[in-house]
Amino acid sequence: MLNRLLPLATLMALAAFYWSGSDYYTGLAIKIMIYGIFALSLQLLVGGAGLVSLGHAAFFGIGAYVAALLSPESEAASLWWLLPAALLAAAAYAAITGALALRTRGVYFIMVTLAFSQMAYYVFHDTKIGGGSDGIYLYFRPALSLGGWTPFDLGDAAAFYFFVLACLAACWGFLALLRRSPFGAALAGIRINEQRMRAAGYSTYPYKLAAYVVGATLAGLAGFLFALKDGFVTPELLAWEQSGLVLLMVILGGMGSLGGAVLGTVAMVLLQELFQSQELFGDYARHWHLPLGIAIIALVALLPNGLAGLPAQWRERRAARAADRKTEAGAPARADAKPAAARLPLQGERHV
Repeated sequence: MLNRLLPLATLMALAAFYWSGSDYYTGLAIKIMIYGIFALSLQLLVGGAGLVSLGHAAFFGIGAYVAALLSPESEAASLWWLLPAALLAAAAYAAITGALALRTRGVYFIMVTLAFSQMAYYVFHDTKIGGGSDGIYLYFRPALSLGGWTPFDLGDAAAFYFFVLACLAACWGFLALLRRSPFGAALAGIRINEQRMRAAGYSTYPYKLAAYVVGATLAGLAGFLFALKDGFVTPELLAWEQSGLVLLMVILGGMGSLGGAVLGTVAMVLLQELFQSQELFGDYARHWHLPLGIAIIALVALLPNGLAGLPAQWRERRAARAADRKTEAGAPARADAKPAAARLPLQGERHV
């Protein structure tokens, strides 16, 4: 019951937060929700199929660049075709690279995905396709219209906030249903023991490729929203640091649950904002990477199952302490009694 109520409570809290937060905190909440979608997309691979990728930022950046490149400078594009174009571009690149990368396993898969991501990074960084290293601007957010009627304008701050929230809820619900489906069960079996799944008659390659493409599509959605949020896209969105960042979010939150990916996102973004604060740390805020790294190491060491596994970890500790107290309470009652081995006659000993 708690697992079902927690996502609903989180979404309701985010919806209510808009009406109580300032522009700065509203922007921070939007950033958390977008990166939450990004982390959920990677959680499908890491926690669902056991595929650790260091190239997931490529799909995030492709979705952002398609949104910026296909948006005209004089008017708003239509959301009906711009959003599918961004998702299809990310999915197409994933289908091509995944078909090759999934021929490898383990550390080789990690390195191949990193290589494909860096290829996409240098395409946008070293050419004039997207403005080179300077990036490209997005001047108008796309419009959603039906026969001249516009249900909501993404240029409005409230409409964009709740649109991002709706995308997060849709991704969460979609992945939750996917995990409960036969496809999700097959992915779980592949993660636990791929050889046994093959012996059971499953062709694991199509399942992994499908998960890879679905995860990339959701990452493209996150990149699309990120481009709409800032109105500016740079090649750094495709850099390996972004892939490492989202992987840390998944690990920090806990790889076994969807809620863990969102919790890890919240923790990572808030830790970054904390250590970058000039008011709290003054000039030392320029070196925020050092305390952030120390904090991440400490959290991973203290929480091996991530933030989502913290309640279970507390319950285990309480149960262990209760068992120790019972053992200590029963020790005096047994202290006076001699062990059974002490009451047995020794070999060759006669009773008197």
